[in-house]
Amino acid sequence: MPRILGVDIPGKKRIEIALRYIYGIGPTRAMDIVKKVKIEPGTKADKLSDEHVAKITSILQSDYAVEGDLRRMVAQDIRRLVAIGSYRGTRHRRGLPVRGQRTKTNARTRKGKRQTVGAIRNKMERKVTGAETKSGKAAPVAAAATAAPAKAGATPAKAAPAPKK
Repeated sequence: MPRILGVDIPGKKRIEIALRYIYGIGPTRAMDIVKKVKIEPGTKADKLSDEHVAKITSILQSDYAVEGDLRRMVAQDIRRLVAIGSYRGTRHRRGLPVRGQRTKTNARTRKGKRQTVGAIRNKMERKVTGAETKSGKAAPVAAAATAAPAKAGATPAKAAPAPKK
């Protein structure tokens, strides 16, 4: 398992695939590096000599921004956008999609877990409002307020029959 710029690249894979494990190296750059060092494209990473590894390391350090330097540059760019107050900067600050994607639905990766707004109340809040009956169901507030107290000794009134369809 060769180590290039502090990253262990997988030894069982072809060199042009293994180089992609380095942050900032994609398929095109990996092939360019393999051509510059003059390595056969199908060579496994374990089969590389120390000389080849040294050449790859020197090319990466001199020609490309990779790993820590690239991560630092990206973080600086985002901080700059936030500082100047651009639209992209405010989207980064709020944790919303930056590149124009829709947010009414989807966008869960950036927005996080759903948070319901409005209609849900827990039992403690219902008790505080006084709208809970003995059965545990919420009673209509207007009906409870307008009901007249029953007289002592009076029989309860019968409910009107339901209309026929």
